[in-house]
Amino acid sequence: MIRYVDSKKMGRGRHGWLDSHFHFSFAEYCNPDNVRFGALRVLNDDIVQAGEGFGTHPHKDMEIISYVIKGELSHRDSMGNAHTLTRGQSQYMSAGTGVTHSEYNQTDDELRFAQIWIFPDKKGYKPNYGDYRFKLEDRFDKWLPIATSYDNTTNAAPIKIHADINMYAAILSKGKQIEFQVGSDRQAYLVLIEGEAAVNGIRMNMRDALEIVKENITVTAVQEAHFLIIEMAFDEECYKEKYEGNEEQYKGE
Repeated sequence: MIRYVDSKKMGRGRHGWLDSHFHFSFAEYCNPDNVRFGALRVLNDDIVQAGEGFGTHPHKDMEIISYVIKGELSHRDSMGNAHTLTRGQSQYMSAGTGVTHSEYNQTDDELRFAQIWIFPDKKGYKPNYGDYRFKLEDRFDKWLPIATSYDNTTNAAPIKIHADINMYAAILSKGKQIEFQVGSDRQAYLVLIEGEAAVNGIRMNMRDALEIVKENITVTAVQEAHFLIIEMAFDEECYKEKYEGNEEQYKGE
């Protein structure tokens, strides 16, 4: 089962210095019918203008991953970390019992990054931060493992978080195809962050997404296409809340 998420119908936050596309209910975009997709609570596509950013603010009991699409992201937190990341690189933060941080664009150019929040498997973890300087070419025409659970010993992703998820990135050349298997007890959220593509016959443009439940997919790049996919355990409660009785929203089996 696959549900197409049109980026033109997503929530928006426009503040001059910040332009955000909200995949799920967040800030001024309040939609009780679109609060989460399984363990995935937030996916914001943020564009931050030069010299601007998110001032110091708190988080608690959330696993947070940032994926830089364009420009430079400068991070600072209450644990003493201060790092700058560029295109294709990722950082993660286990907010746990509580942490404060800031995220800024300290350059003269635009910054675009994906801000991803994931529910932890339990509350009260010790706060933690890390980042990884992935080589951009390591995701050309293949899925690059970005993040996985501490408990997953078969996934080579270097970023470990306290949640049963697997996150990958890929950049497909025009005309290339790639497959992704979503098991009978799993679901996945796919985002086309750049380019044009078709997935199981569904056309996608930049920022469009797919909610995928228990179905394998074949991804074809119509133009060069840059993807993120977050695969996780099937959440029956979330499924019933969002879709039971509304299966016509799906394309697929």
